[in-house]
Amino acid sequence: MAVLMLAFAAAAQSVSIQKDGAGYKVAGWNPGSEDPPDGWSSIFALYAGEGDVPPMLGTYSVEDEVLVFRPRYPPTPGVRIRAVFRMPDGPPLEAVFQTAKANAPPSTYVEHVYPSTDVLPDNQLKLYIQFSAPMSRGEAWKRIHLLDETGSPVELPFVEIDQELWSPENRRLTVLFDPGRIKRGLLPHEEVGPPLIEGRQYTLVIDSDWRDARGVPLKEGFRKQFRVAPSDRVPPDVSNWRLIVPEAHTADAVVVRFPEPLDWALLQRVFDISGPAGPVAGSVAVERDETEWRFIPAEPWRPGEYQLLVDTVLEDLAGNHIGRPFDVDLNEFNQGMERVIPKTVSLWFWVGEK
Repeated sequence: MAVLMLAFAAAAQSVSIQKDGAGYKVAGWNPGSEDPPDGWSSIFALYAGEGDVPPMLGTYSVEDEVLVFRPRYPPTPGVRIRAVFRMPDGPPLEAVFQTAKANAPPSTYVEHVYPSTDVLPDNQLKLYIQFSAPMSRGEAWKRIHLLDETGSPVELPFVEIDQELWSPENRRLTVLFDPGRIKRGLLPHEEVGPPLIEGRQYTLVIDSDWRDARGVPLKEGFRKQFRVAPSDRVPPDVSNWRLIVPEAHTADAVVVRFPEPLDWALLQRVFDISGPAGPVAGSVAVERDETEWRFIPAEPWRPGEYQLLVDTVLEDLAGNHIGRPFDVDLNEFNQGMERVIPKTVSLWFWVGEK
């Protein structure tokens, strides 16, 4: 038995975790030709930062009989990386790596917080925080605060998701108010109440200590003040939209105006235009506090009939989709009376000669 234990200890000492360019590898251990039943992450995982943090996202590969992990996103400069290799039939092996700290001056800032309006319904569903440059991950819930009109923090107003909801380029963070506190009939709504109270004033505060992807703090903090209006439980209705149509042979914009602000991020991607020659290419702008959508064609308009196709996933500020409220009557749903909502709706317009 003693001989076997010594042999095992010698084998374990020959295995090491090493930094390998942009990745990390387990040297001295042959992973074989088959993936483990629970995936490579069950054997080899990396963690960024201190405390009980989730494993880093990334890809695994076996290269020259060596297991390699490459992070999906580069670690924030200055952060501590802990790598854990759970050797089959043996104790786990750990290694710690410290990324270099950045010395660049602060330059990243909060460009905007959407919705732009300073009046939000008490069942507001989400906020978008847009930064001027890519940001670090894992700091959001330490750096974002909601204060009431007395300056006191609102307790847990947001869904604090470990895998923060960043855009692919790490410049836009989606912040969700707790839906359980918004939807009527759910226990959190009844026991805790909604995060926002009608008639009151609030301030969203973003700390300047939040670090960008270089590990450098923000150039300055950010504050957005707003007041709270009554709940909005009426879905957007395309029949209430105003369509402004350009003339043929111009590159003027098609303009759609809404009676209320709509979801800024969704407005970037839910519209398509096709005409006599097929799909129309162009650029989109969202203006007037998200109550106006503008489409500028890449080429002048041809005379003829056009179709503006709208995906019904489009939401207002309270998460109501076209044709369906966010806060659905559960009794109606359980009785099978839920409406069938089409995936798209169409608005037709004619581009004529002057």
